[in-house]
Amino acid sequence: MFIRWLRSSRYASVILAALRIYLGWTFLHAGWSKLTATKSFNAAGFLINSVKHPVLNPEKHAVYPWYNSFLSGFAIPHIGVFNFLIPWGEFFVGLGLMLGVLTTTAACFGILMNFMYMFAGSVSTNPVDILCGMFIIVAGFNSGFIGFDYLLIPYIRKTITTILGKQAPNNNVTRAV
Repeated sequence: MFIRWLRSSRYASVILAALRIYLGWTFLHAGWSKLTATKSFNAAGFLINSVKHPVLNPEKHAVYPWYNSFLSGFAIPHIGVFNFLIPWGEFFVGLGLMLGVLTTTAACFGILMNFMYMFAGSVSTNPVDILCGMFIIVAGFNSGFIGFDYLLIPYIRKTITTILGKQAPNNNVTRAV
């Protein structure tokens, strides 16, 4: 019942718009501050520190050894790629959430980034951001209804169904009060 309300209520779409704008602002601000910093953004120190001090369980064993292997074997050797992806990813996730453009996709990538920070041992506001992102993803189209998704998603659906040679579905959204 709650999920149906979340996915179809116009009241929920207002609440979700406020939630995604808040979440979008946090990502946009984080990305923009990295992009415009006087000193160029470099994630190497954070990643090296994450490998040296992994998340440990009570028995002092690494909780995510696979992630530490990924960091040391791929991320650190290719730090230039990550120095590009992190600030631009944060910026575009924030922009997508704030404008309501491909909202669920932006929320999914935002959650992915938050999990990567948590796997590295940085908790900060990441759990709250993940929780907000989950509400946005579960709400689906309704989370971007007050935004550019209102125009963009029906166009994308129609284009995809035309390309696939199927009849376009009825894109009218039934709204519950």
